[in-house]
Amino acid sequence: MDVTLLGTGAPEGLPRPDCPCAACAAARGPAVRAATALLVDGALLLDLTPGTVQAAARAGRSLGGVRQVLLTHPHDGPPVEVPPGLPSAGRVPDGRELTLISGHRVRAVPMDAPGTGYEVASPEGATLLYLPPGGAPAGLGGPRRPYGMVLADVVGRPDALARLREAGAVGPETELVAVHLDHGVPPGAELDRRLAAAGARAVPDGTTLAVGARPGPPPLPRRTLVTGGARSGKSLEAERRLESYPGVVYVATGGTRAGDPEWADRVGAHRERRPSSWRTEETCDLVPLLAAEGPPLLVDCLSLWLTDAMDRVGAWDDEVWAKSGRRELRERVGELVAAVRATRRTVVAVTNETGSGVVPATASGRRFRDELGRLNAAFAGECEQVVLVVAGQALVLRG
Repeated sequence: MDVTLLGTGAPEGLPRPDCPCAACAAARGPAVRAATALLVDGALLLDLTPGTVQAAARAGRSLGGVRQVLLTHPHDGPPVEVPPGLPSAGRVPDGRELTLISGHRVRAVPMDAPGTGYEVASPEGATLLYLPPGGAPAGLGGPRRPYGMVLADVVGRPDALARLREAGAVGPETELVAVHLDHGVPPGAELDRRLAAAGARAVPDGTTLAVGARPGPPPLPRRTLVTGGARSGKSLEAERRLESYPGVVYVATGGTRAGDPEWADRVGAHRERRPSSWRTEETCDLVPLLAAEGPPLLVDCLSLWLTDAMDRVGAWDDEVWAKSGRRELRERVGELVAAVRATRRTVVAVTNETGSGVVPATASGRRFRDELGRLNAAFAGECEQVVLVVAGQALVLRG
């Protein structure tokens, strides 16, 4: 089953008409995207948008063999004129199945937002799922076989992929293609990096893909360290890397602080940002978690883990530090780094960069700064990818 993406953008396209934003200004050449529309085996057109005929011609495809035109979502603006020779556009009621004269079977999948998703099966048995902009499946039933391809609003609704993964509808060999790309997505390489973290990719308009022909999933970093300064956006960056996966274990190393309303506000903001399917563990005992089998871990953060470790070895006292604290802390760090090296889980860890600013005025402050630098370097040495976040922008240092 072949799918030609006549467009891959949001309903208004990219760039949006008369929009002065930076994303629209950067949308040039292959980054220009018409509203998403798919041509399946030349027989099925999913979403009819302005310029469909011209888009098909640019892609070297004919619409002469189209037997069915289906819409996935309400189209704003003036009605789209149906080109001569094409059947009238319609929508299939949720849960109903349609069989085309070409032998393709189309089933309407209910969404949690206005619109309809379509599951398409070819006569040869290849399957794809196409979701509307801003939509996620409202119910997939019991366990199911993975689709060969899923085309969805990966950036806007990463939780849709999490639901599909949890239901078994997305597996390691499923090709994930991002569509409905709007001016809220980052341009260029940053978009590619963010999609790769979800196991997805974007392709230029006019691309034809063969469902089930993918050689294998793109290589994903299994261990990632995200570092940055205060309020740089590093925690949000770490969360983005796992937001399309279900059952993530969020390891909060800071715990709770009675009588500290500012800390409570920080913790509350983090909790509200996280998907409801994630589980939280408040602990600094990271080695057993890394050694166990299970879903991905998001550790936030190593700086607070180090604070706890230094508390436990008496590192703030100069005499204790010289006598035993330094040795005991290095042992604890060594155990953690060894656990990271041996883990089979997907791990995203957050840490702080504290050595680029003002030199701490106290010996204990300088001690913490130095030990955190050593911890970060050792932890990063075991990670496939290391990312520095500055002013909300992620810079890949490794991987």
